[in-house]
Amino acid sequence: MATDWEIVIGLETHVQLETHSKMFSGAATAFGAEPNTQACALDLALPGTLPVPNRAAVAHAIRFGLAIGAQIAPQSVFARKNYFYPDLPKGYQISQYTLPVVIGGRLAVAVDGELRTIELTRAHLEEDAGKSLHEGFGDPLQTTGLSGIDLNRAGTPLLEIVTEPVMRSAREAVAYARTLHALVVWLGICDGNLQQGSFRIDANVSVRPRGQLEFGTRCEIKNLNSFRFLQAAIESEAARQIELIEDGGRVVQATRLYDPDRNETRAMRSKEDAHDYRYFPDPDLPPLVIEPAWIERVRSELPELPGAIATRFEQTLGLSPYDARALTLDRETAQWFERALAALAALGQQDARLTKFVANWMLGDLAAALNREERQLADSPISAEQLAAIVVRIGDGTVHQKMAKELFAQLWAEPSAPSTEASAALAHVDAIIAARGLKQLNDSGEIERAVDAAIAANSKSVDEFRAGKDKALNAIVGQVMKATQGRANPAQVTELLRRKLSA
Repeated sequence: MATDWEIVIGLETHVQLETHSKMFSGAATAFGAEPNTQACALDLALPGTLPVPNRAAVAHAIRFGLAIGAQIAPQSVFARKNYFYPDLPKGYQISQYTLPVVIGGRLAVAVDGELRTIELTRAHLEEDAGKSLHEGFGDPLQTTGLSGIDLNRAGTPLLEIVTEPVMRSAREAVAYARTLHALVVWLGICDGNLQQGSFRIDANVSVRPRGQLEFGTRCEIKNLNSFRFLQAAIESEAARQIELIEDGGRVVQATRLYDPDRNETRAMRSKEDAHDYRYFPDPDLPPLVIEPAWIERVRSELPELPGAIATRFEQTLGLSPYDARALTLDRETAQWFERALAALAALGQQDARLTKFVANWMLGDLAAALNREERQLADSPISAEQLAAIVVRIGDGTVHQKMAKELFAQLWAEPSAPSTEASAALAHVDAIIAARGLKQLNDSGEIERAVDAAIAANSKSVDEFRAGKDKALNAIVGQVMKATQGRANPAQVTELLRRKLSA
């Protein structure tokens, strides 16, 4: 049984750093250029060329290390990582091994309503490889295939971020990857474009009998560039390993690729260990020395970090830890939320209850609508000011929750020109409420008359309720709502009915 097994996961993430030039050369890094138009003599490994570290890339690494509470090594070393790279002319990759620039650190992630801390091992600087291009292979109409090498990407600066093997489910791994992705974009060190390969994940997966302390044999799944594929690949690989062991087989350490069409992993090559790469310090590069003053300068330039904003949301706004983390997963969401709060304040309606309403709507109806139409928050037909206006009218009793959902749907379907003026947004919302008859019925006398009429007309449901069938009350509530054209507050109607029927 799968429940008898525990999955052990560690992730290695390659983050392409946002710089104008490569890690060790002055060649450009812009995406989409014609093949081999952004490769200089050093990228081609021509004799006599010498690498020079990119200062901006080092600053980005420091920035990341400070953001995760890691140690910034005062001195780190670049090493040569040797094995056959068809798309790196040198035949080796310049990376870091024993002395990385960032040591340790941690990242708090929200998983299924709980906050967990993922411990990081390291983050080190390195250069990317080029890209192999193949045409004609497998085409029955073409007798020979062609292969080429594009070196535009060769030498692009990468920060490889490695976790401890502390994750125990694919959902947890995805939550970490999403949080990390949001952080590097938030910090401005990576554009986060998964389709262009700016953020690529390798997943190390093993399984072990539940309760066993010793790790199983791991396999590494390479180059996952979507969160959906990351989850599917981990689950598929774990299932493969469990089935193999239960059938009497043995997991062999290997590097594997994920095939999304078949939802399976397949062997790529036997997995190398560190000694297979024959690491040694690069003789062309002296140790990288980072002075304390440089670290402090980078620290002073950091934006307010997601964790700090989440803590502020908890302490000053009274949000739950989960809500606070969810609203700070990316800078755009946090800023949108604060825009909505600013609109509440401009309308003189800011309090803890309305703040919670805004959070609930953003994480509920708004998030669902954006996901349904695959939109980004920046493309939302409803502005932060309009959502604040909806919340104000819920708070003052103009509309109840069901009406508010109809109001939200109307604003979504027929968006107006966005306005940053809270008063204009409120006026627009009020116009829709009036035009569609969404104003809540607050006349207690009229509601009570409708309740009395429903009780008189539904004696069977009344008898069933008094006999202990609580669900029978819903039928009477429905009749009251029908009589008031949906304008009565369902909670108020339900409370009034219970009081009258229990008398």
